[in-house]
Amino acid sequence: MKRMLLQFRLQLVLLFLSAHLFFVPAAQNPWNGKVVLQGFWWDYWNTNYPDGWANYLADLSPRLRDLGIDGLWIPPTIKNAGTNSNGYSPFDQYDLGDKYQKGNVKTRFGNKNEFLRLVGVAHANGMDVIQDVVFNHLDNAGSSTGLGGSDPMYANGDGNSYKNFRNVSYVTPASSETAANYMARSGRWPKNWQNFHGNPGHVCTSGDWCSPFFGPDVCYYSGAYGQSSNATFNPTQTSDYMRNNARDWIIWMKKQTGVDGFRFDAVKHFPHWAMQDFIWNVKYNAGWANGGAQMFAVGEYVGSSAQLDTWINDVRYSNGGSEDLVGTFDFSLRQELKNMTSGGGGYNLANIPGSQQGNRYRTVPFVNNHDTFRPIKDANGNYTGWDTGNELGGGHIDPFDVRLAVAYAIAFAVDGSPQVFFEDLFNVGGLSKRYSHLPTNTTDLPVRDDIANIIWCHQKLNFKKGSYKVRASGNDLLIIERGYNVGPENSYAIIGVNDNWNTWQSATIQTDFGANKQLHDYSGANASDIWTDATGKATIWIPPCDGSNVRRGYCIWGPAGITGGFNPTQRTTTQEWEMADDLGDSHASSLQQGGALPATSTALRNVGKIFSENGKTITVNLYPTNNTKDITLNLYNNAGTLLQTVNGLGNLTLTYTPSSTGFYQIRVKNTSASNPSQKVFVKATYTSPKIPATSSYPARSSHPDMIEPDNGGWTTEAADEGLQVYPDPVSAQSVLTFSIAQKGNVDIRIYSAQGHEVSRLASQVLPAGQHRMSLKAAHLTAGVYVVKLVTANGTQTKKITVIR
Repeated sequence: MKRMLLQFRLQLVLLFLSAHLFFVPAAQNPWNGKVVLQGFWWDYWNTNYPDGWANYLADLSPRLRDLGIDGLWIPPTIKNAGTNSNGYSPFDQYDLGDKYQKGNVKTRFGNKNEFLRLVGVAHANGMDVIQDVVFNHLDNAGSSTGLGGSDPMYANGDGNSYKNFRNVSYVTPASSETAANYMARSGRWPKNWQNFHGNPGHVCTSGDWCSPFFGPDVCYYSGAYGQSSNATFNPTQTSDYMRNNARDWIIWMKKQTGVDGFRFDAVKHFPHWAMQDFIWNVKYNAGWANGGAQMFAVGEYVGSSAQLDTWINDVRYSNGGSEDLVGTFDFSLRQELKNMTSGGGGYNLANIPGSQQGNRYRTVPFVNNHDTFRPIKDANGNYTGWDTGNELGGGHIDPFDVRLAVAYAIAFAVDGSPQVFFEDLFNVGGLSKRYSHLPTNTTDLPVRDDIANIIWCHQKLNFKKGSYKVRASGNDLLIIERGYNVGPENSYAIIGVNDNWNTWQSATIQTDFGANKQLHDYSGANASDIWTDATGKATIWIPPCDGSNVRRGYCIWGPAGITGGFNPTQRTTTQEWEMADDLGDSHASSLQQGGALPATSTALRNVGKIFSENGKTITVNLYPTNNTKDITLNLYNNAGTLLQTVNGLGNLTLTYTPSSTGFYQIRVKNTSASNPSQKVFVKATYTSPKIPATSSYPARSSHPDMIEPDNGGWTTEAADEGLQVYPDPVSAQSVLTFSIAQKGNVDIRIYSAQGHEVSRLASQVLPAGQHRMSLKAAHLTAGVYVVKLVTANGTQTKKITVIR
């Protein structure tokens, strides 16, 4: 009897385990079904991270990992005219916040060290980094004052003669902001007026491909080349100049930063054959950094479903190609989501299934992004209205709209890699904390629970492993199943939406789950589980939008027994620096990275910095262009202590396992002073920590031998410039005085005790002599700060105390 009872109990246990094991999905969402967060809004800013959005996102990354985000879309990161620009007015593609030009080193995103750290931290948290790229236009030619940017010979009718683009380099830093200095700068990829529309090789000044909508409009036609009439540095250009250089740049960008994919801005405004060229080469012609067939690539094309599909095919078949290389944001579906939220319950949800674009192989469904969403805000960042004149794609969907979750449930249920907008996932528009919150503070930066729940369901139930099947539709009801496709599971999820204000909706549907299977509502809208009947049918109930239920207008059913969070693999990062004289910058205010190894000299060249975790091996490879000369490769900690060195002929490999988390500096030099100059490539592979705590590890914004906050202290390593502040302590306003020995650029900034820049007082050319200016501190909280003065003669700092 006991044996029979034991066998019975064992059979029950086995039945229970087999039932639940059957329902636990064994597969992940495919590569073209990942969740991508737009990690910024249009005029992104946080006072705790001034000109340091890369640090903000690095500190936010662990929260994104815990939410189940697969990819982080970041804004354009190349140098614009100033940090007041959010990245879409590019000036120098090869300046990632490391060169001193346009009166600044940093971009709005941060400096290059901070940018590369973000990539490492995102990878450590299992996320891809999606780089925003602008190929259509450039802007703001000229020095920081505009001198040298205009070519007097240009007279082709668009009214913009500012098309002399010259960039600083290691051998030609910005020693002044004169026209002569600007026009002699020899940085990579200089541009002249013939490289833009209109030009003699492509007589075109109107239409999507030629109109200067956003600045000087790049021309990728083969004949768009020529020389400047007034620039000193004026190399000869040849056929396909802009196309060849754009292709070279995106490959360099992929190698240098280690980003994983790309979002392309305004793709209808330059030729599809140029787009095909750039994407194919960064996928398959970037060597070790090849993106490969599954690289994320999406273009911003505002248009109908037919126009989106046509553009995808135009790119696919350009230049003899045959691969679907790039997808589009699904503006067609998005328009219907906008119509639904604006309909107040009067929209017919049966319109949704037919609204999505036809080519969905790489499609990106979305609800909002920075192009559709332009709020008018008060001083604290709360919404007070809408800048509808600058909103594309049908205009904004208010994150406080009661049907926001309905829109997201639909966007996640249909095919594609759903994109989540920052302001939809996080409430920054109603708590007066937009600019002042810390990204780690869940109270000041709260998550909208509905959106977080939809992301969790999409990831845990593996929506995109299943096929898209519409099971029921009507005025107020839409039910989509991600049903049987391949694999051991019969089905994955059932997503139901309802845009009615106060009435539940229901339908009995056929499912792919099979007979007598237990289903659970992971939205929490329905408290009790249900079972399919003997034919696999189930009745789905969907709550209304009035807030009477824990969810507004959606439910998500899947196999019972699925729990847990997210713990993606901590990935390594690989980044490669090309050490060449036409890259980098030797200016005292720059990061002083780059430059080829100098002839007849053993002077060190600063390669760059990596941010590595304690106990995780760092591997640095050096590839010379001259294998017969002895080269030395060094690794230092952030304090400048040499940790590891290797030298020899040909390729070199250096390995080191750090005993502490932080920045590590790579430098190279000729071992012998008899060596000639040569270009070298340096590649580093390392693992960043999941939790970066960026304020504890400030990235130097200047040369490693210059002043920087380190271990909580400050040091001065330059001549005294007489920097004084009176009165100190500072209440509302004080006077800052200093003297300089010769005319030159003066840069004055205020830093917190943790090393974060909090204010910029000056960045301009001043004459020799005594100077005084106001130091306004009303916006600063009480505490200790450091004023930093940088001139051509060195650096001076002074601690001040702000009181309230």
